[in-house]
Amino acid sequence: MPSAYNKDKPWDTEDIDKWKIDEFKPEDNKGGTFVEESSFATLFPKYREQYLRTSWPLITKRLQTIGISCQLDLVEGSMTVKTTRKTYDPAAILKARDLIKLLSRSVPTPQALRILEDDMAMDIIKIRNLVRNKERFVKRRQRILGPNGSTLKALELLTETYILVQGNTVAAMGGYKGLKTVRRIVEDTMANIHPIYAIKELMIKKELEKDPALVNENWERFLPNFKKRSLSKRRVPHNVTDKTKKVYTPFPPAQEKSKVDLQIESGEYFLSKQAKERNKKEEREEKMKEKMEAKRKERSKDFVPPEEGDKEGKKEKKEKKKRKREEGEEKEKKKKKKKHVEEDEE
Repeated sequence: MPSAYNKDKPWDTEDIDKWKIDEFKPEDNKGGTFVEESSFATLFPKYREQYLRTSWPLITKRLQTIGISCQLDLVEGSMTVKTTRKTYDPAAILKARDLIKLLSRSVPTPQALRILEDDMAMDIIKIRNLVRNKERFVKRRQRILGPNGSTLKALELLTETYILVQGNTVAAMGGYKGLKTVRRIVEDTMANIHPIYAIKELMIKKELEKDPALVNENWERFLPNFKKRSLSKRRVPHNVTDKTKKVYTPFPPAQEKSKVDLQIESGEYFLSKQAKERNKKEEREEKMKEKMEAKRKERSKDFVPPEEGDKEGKKEKKEKKKRKREEGEEKEKKKKKKKHVEEDEE
């Protein structure tokens, strides 16, 4: 039986973009003004105070166009947005809430004001609780930025979003599809997966999107498949004891004596507090004396005179050297005399 609802729709043509978000105008609000006032507030860090104070007139002027009032409290360190009688768009207060969130996370004002557009969304990713170790957290956060911010720039171009890494959070602005990709990449980076793998995958997808023949096909065969290579984390002991040599006994080993038992045996347990302190003091003094004695002996080594036998031995060596030297000189003199005699005879 044919469906009663499956009818031709003359207004539903192929040239209609079903995903397009039309701008919400004042005439679209048929209900009139809102019944109750809605407001959102957020705190901002101290170092943002000066910047927000200078750029607040621009923010106020932009929010007035959509009928939202805003207030900057420098004493409390907070920003507040509220609906007014002129507010016509129900989603305007939610956009204003996102705006003050981005401003508190150090996003520049011209960039943050783009969130008021209909096709823009934002996401603030908290990354500090994903890694326990502070040093490891700093290294992995640096991977998102890359050398001279090259990795961050590549992610922004491929996902068509704006990304700002600030402190313990990552603020992202853009379309919903791009924000979803950015969140996945950031969380993977903090889980020790380098963002270069995601960038390679996004670059291949970008090229495949341009080919109309591959639009409706599966892209799995084109994407790189990175295999995880991890070594076994099982701890191997250094010294493996051979239990075959031990004789089996059904009785457990004797229990080791506790600190209290050892104190009772030595009699220290029954001493008073003053006596214990006195004993400790005496032990310290004895150790100090031993160390001082050892140091004194080391210093006195330099002043110990050499033994007599050593002196005699040294004298004998010197005399032998002297004798050899004299013998050598005599031999040279004899040779010279012979030469002179031969010359005279000639």
